[in-house]
Amino acid sequence: MSTTPSLFPDSEKEIFFDIETLRLSHEVEGGWSNIAKFGLAVAVTWDDKNYFRRWFEEDVQALIFEMGRFARIISFNGDRFDFEVLRGYHSVGNLVPRSFDLLAELHRKLGFRIKLDDLARETLGHQKTGNGLEIVQWWRDGRKEEVCKYCENDVQLLVDLVEFARKKKYVVVNKKLLPVEWD
Repeated sequence: MSTTPSLFPDSEKEIFFDIETLRLSHEVEGGWSNIAKFGLAVAVTWDDKNYFRRWFEEDVQALIFEMGRFARIISFNGDRFDFEVLRGYHSVGNLVPRSFDLLAELHRKLGFRIKLDDLARETLGHQKTGNGLEIVQWWRDGRKEEVCKYCENDVQLLVDLVEFARKKKYVVVNKKLLPVEWD
């Protein structure tokens, strides 16, 4: 057991999260340079105490507060996307330093961006259950439970990838083992 004091003594260890939006880039003035206007349809978090939880647009402040209780916030493209969506509602400046973005980490190692679907398929043999473009339409069509399940699946892929990488010390990218240290 480590005797090093925690940087966040009142915090839990880590939380995983993903977001699905209300709008697509071409529907927002400024497009990809204005992610804060995409709007939150649903966010899903997972931690080892509460497991899966769903958060909706009216829950954004509670979500940001809850994530602030954790020392590490794990996402895939969270730094460039998910936190930006949340920033459209409330400051997330206290969350960003706690971020562990798998995509950003892999991009630094590889020099290029990869898709969560490809990483999960190659490393775990599992894949996503849809794509972001169709998810916005599902939400509009009233298929909200399917959207929530899709988002939960993405979070489960994150949890499984991190667990795998911690045990095996690698992930698979382009059919090659890529050493990682994700402790």
